[in-house]
Amino acid sequence: MYGNAETVIGKVSTGLGINAQLFMGTKVWTSGRERGVHQMADSLQKMGRKKIELMQIHNLVTGRWPAEGWRTQLKTLREYKEKGIYKYIGLTHYMTSAFGELAKILKSEQLDFLQIPYSLGETAAENQLLSIAAERGVAVIANEPFGQGSLFARVRGKNIPAWAQEKGIRSWAQYFLKFILSEPRVQFVIPATRRLAHLKDNMSAGVGYLPNAEERLKMRQEFL
Repeated sequence: MYGNAETVIGKVSTGLGINAQLFMGTKVWTSGRERGVHQMADSLQKMGRKKIELMQIHNLVTGRWPAEGWRTQLKTLREYKEKGIYKYIGLTHYMTSAFGELAKILKSEQLDFLQIPYSLGETAAENQLLSIAAERGVAVIANEPFGQGSLFARVRGKNIPAWAQEKGIRSWAQYFLKFILSEPRVQFVIPATRRLAHLKDNMSAGVGYLPNAEERLKMRQEFL
């Protein structure tokens, strides 16, 4: 939804002939039914799709929009899901202060996905949302996995722990991402980058070894 990301992914994936093979997701981030319908249709057009795997309501469309805006968009998302235009629907937020409201919504509404901040530096979701999501069968997407870069600042000049290197972890990015991916109640993580080298490094975290419970505890202790 940011900048020209939808247009770029649509053109590139279509040009490579892989558009239909991708799991695509985006967000609606406006108030009012008609504006929401228009915005979501525009997103699909930019991404080269008539249908999409995941449509989410961005940050409950709170802030400068009506606090109950998400209810209007959720009704539309459900209608489109029934028609087969969206395979999955969900909610997103980037602030832990919204976790209480998100928990209430998860308990009262039938959703497929939840996108929230979760990282080695921000684990509040473990106590407030992950169990609820698991119980409700809601897949979790972790955003801000590097704490908007703050995690890298905390380890600048430091070497990756020897035990992690022995397990094949080659960068701090992989270290941070594998911590998230080894949480069984989290299914996806979305690190953002503009650099190809960083993209490749991030993707490497998604294959091979993942820390066990004991190692995850060690990662927490080492990072305190």
